[in-house]
Amino acid sequence: MTNPLLFLGNFGAGELVVICLIVLLLFGGKKIPELMRGIGKGVRSFKEGINNIEKDIEGAGNPEDNNK
Repeated sequence: MTNPLLFLGNFGAGELVVICLIVLLLFGGKKIPELMRGIGKGVRSFKEGINNIEKDIEGAGNPEDNNK
């Protein structure tokens, strides 16, 4: 069984140029920096959330260690 999301990693240069042109047409040149800033903040927030979850899991650790 193949993963349906595998196609996301098969972008070539031509596809990326077309996607960039579509984004430029949809949002315009002045909105793109705001859009990228928002995406960056979202990714940063997501990574911080993942790191906090990992720390919580590591902090939980082995229940026997917490009883000592």
